[in-house]
Amino acid sequence: MSTPDYDSPWKEILDGYFPDFMAFFFADIYADIDWSRGYESLDAELQQIVRDAALGRRLADKLMQVWRRDGTPQMVLIHLEIQGQREEDFPKRMFVYNYRTFDRYDCPVASLAVLTDASHTWRPTRYRYRLWGCEMGIRFRVVKLRDYRTRWVELEASRNPFAVVVMAQLQVRATQRRPTTRLQAKVQLIRHLYTRGLTRQQILDLFRFLDWVLTLPEALEQQFQVELAQVEAETQMPYITSIERMGIEKGIQEGRQQGLQEGFQQGEAFVLTRGTDGWQAAWRILLPAAPE
Repeated sequence: MSTPDYDSPWKEILDGYFPDFMAFFFADIYADIDWSRGYESLDAELQQIVRDAALGRRLADKLMQVWRRDGTPQMVLIHLEIQGQREEDFPKRMFVYNYRTFDRYDCPVASLAVLTDASHTWRPTRYRYRLWGCEMGIRFRVVKLRDYRTRWVELEASRNPFAVVVMAQLQVRATQRRPTTRLQAKVQLIRHLYTRGLTRQQILDLFRFLDWVLTLPEALEQQFQVELAQVEAETQMPYITSIERMGIEKGIQEGRQQGLQEGFQQGEAFVLTRGTDGWQAAWRILLPAAPE
């Protein structure tokens, strides 16, 4: 089973539910932010900051501008990384992105990371180097999604949309090379969406995330459609109409193509292949840098 493209779904869910993300994963920081002043995504600026730092491929990265509520009229920046695999240069990347962002904006930068990999030992939290009595480095905060495997009941009881995101991401790992089990997990998560008192828009957004990351081969996708209709009939909540479903699928395909195009622009090429089991794989090839 190939590794799905998580880049766009994570970015989309962060764009739409950033306060929920902070409340779920970093509650103390959430409490210190003055949400009444709003927040702003600086992703375009982040791409300019890091365009020369070829330090690995992320699931998603974000740069958000917020204001503190402790009475200090201080703008701060939050740099987020969603990291999908163990990578030795990851701490260095967190350091590089932090100091480049600080250099550009001259304001405090908090570096936060969510690790979605399967390793139970890889938990990087710092990067530093020393030379001749001098020292430079960073300590950053991480959340390990693997730790939530023993908190499933808590996740099911939560009204925060990111509880569903975490459950979906855990099922991605748990059902690798087990498509029938993945189908069952996906249907169960959809059923959960319909019974948690979420708004229709939240259900649509989370459905899009689930549909994107919990990919199924074509034969099981047809079965999923049947079971989805059955869930909606049982709950009497036909939130995902056939037209919306087609729109979601179209958006996912466009998002994946956009991700491939962005990768090409950043010096990466992708070759798409499809195996006999219906799974689509993207093979990444590093390209030589374009001349200045």
